Amino acid sequence: MAHLENLVAEYLDLAGYLVRKNIKVGRLVHGGYEGELDVVAFHPVDGQIVHYELSLDAHTWSKREERYKKKMNAGRKYIHKELFPWLADDVAIKQYAVFPSCGNRAELAGAELLTVDALVQQIVEKVKARGRGASDAIPESYPLLRTLQLAFCGYSRSPKPADWQRQPVI
Repeated sequence: MAHLENLVAEYLDLAGYLVRKNIKVGRLVHGGYEGELDVVAFHPVDGQIVHYELSLDAHTWSKREERYKKKMNAGRKYIHKELFPWLADDVAIKQYAVFPSCGNRAELAGAELLTVDALVQQIVEKVKARGRGASDAIPESYPLLRTLQLAFCGYSRSPKPADWQRQPVI
């Protein structure tokens, strides 16, 4: 799952968010933590907090509800307290649960449901809007986003599948 978490974290960081990922929250007296949050970000200009939990699991919806209720509750409980303690408690948190498919569901444990494909497509559309790398290269500190830019927009010209057949690279 790290690749999706990294992709979302890169996208949010490039969009101006302060990003934290894979954060253990709620230290327990006997050791360990109450939970771990995948990606949490705060946009200092918009004042928006987003929390993404990403999974490729094949669990039943009842099992997911049980697991994600705990994760989303931990987010609501600890994001202000431990991740962004300087923010007022009334700053809203927008939570997303991301799975391969959502069926006919719109939410899970209080979080908006998104499919992996829909989320990646949203990111791809934002990357494509930047155009070719030679014109507006995504910084190299975002390797996943930069790879998408090269794949979908090209560097000096748009990639065409016909060109791939004429010029083998591997």
